Amino acid sequence: MAATSDIIATYRRPGGVISSMLARGPREDRALIYLMIACLLVFVAQTPRLAREAYETQTDLGMLLGAALMAWLFIAPLLFYVVAGLTYAIARLLRSKISAYGARLALFWALLASSPIILLWGLTAGFVGPGIQMTLVGILWFAAFMWFWIAGFRAAAASGAAQ
Repeated sequence: MAATSDIIATYRRPGGVISSMLARGPREDRALIYLMIACLLVFVAQTPRLAREAYETQTDLGMLLGAALMAWLFIAPLLFYVVAGLTYAIARLLRSKISAYGARLALFWALLASSPIILLWGLTAGFVGPGIQMTLVGILWFAAFMWFWIAGFRAAAASGAAQ
C-alpha cells in the first residue's frame, strides 16, 4: 500500500497499519526513509513560523532556515534513533517481545503519520502567530503522535510475541 494510504489508515487504526508493515518483513531502508521524510516535513512546517520570526525581528531568514534544516535533517534523525533504542531497551527490560526494528518503525511511522497536523501547526504559527490557536493545534499534534506511537508500539510488541 502507498504511504499516503497508510497515513490515512493510521488515523483509523494505527496498530493495524504497523502490524501490516511488520508482516511485510523488516525493511530498514523503509524505516529510514519514513524518518527522513517526516523530518523533512517538520522542517517544511517550520518555514512559515521562521518567515514570520525573521520579519518581526528583522533577522536573516536564510540563517534561520539553515539552522532549522541542519537540526531537522541531520541532528533530529540521530535523536530519534536514540529514542527508539531507549524505548526498545526499556521494553526488553520489562520482558516485551518487541524487536528493535518494530520499536524504530513504530516511532518513525508515528512521526510521519502525524505530519499533516504538524504542517497545520506550521501554517498556524506562520499566519496566526503565537496564541491559543497555535497551542491547540500543537496539543492536537502531540496527542495524535502519542496515540500513533503507543498503538504502533503495542502492535509491534504483539507481532514480536507472535513470531
